[in-house]
Formats: sequence, structure tokens, C-alpha cells
Amino acid sequence: MANIASQIKRNRQNEHARQRNKATRSAIKTALKRFDHAVGSGDTDAAQAAYAAAASKLDRAARRRVVHPNFAANHKAKMARRLQHS
Repeated sequence: MANIASQIKRNRQNEHARQRNKATRSAIKTALKRFDHAVGSGDTDAAQAAYAAAASKLDRAARRRVVHPNFAANHKAKMARRLQHS
């Protein structure tokens, strides 16, 4: 347990950031699953909407460094390929 005030504050800030990042990563996973479901169902309109939503979440998370930018780029490219072939 920290005794220094600045470290106590830093621990508190880290915990808030950890919870915020965890929520963001969970939202990304949900968006990716919704995209997979939409592509699997064959509904192209729903798949395009799900792609837009997932790509937006990935871009925002990459910009805030919650996920690595290459992670976002790779997933967006994979989704775009699946969207083209559906």
C-alpha cells in the first residue's frame, strides 16, 4: 500500500483508466460479434451498419491507445474482406 500522496492519486487514476479501457475493449468485442452475426445471417444492410459501428469503435480505441493501431487496422481489413464476399 502506497504512503505517498502522489502515488495514491496515481493508483486511483490507473484504476479509473483500467475500468474505462476494459469497458471499451468489451464494447469492441460486442461490435465484432454483431458484425459476424450480421454477415452470417446474409443481411447485407445490417452487415454494413455493423461494419460501420465496429470500425468506428476500433478507430476510437486505437486513437486513444486502448488497443494497438495495428489491431484496429487488421480487424477492419478482415471485416472489409468478409463484407465484400458476403
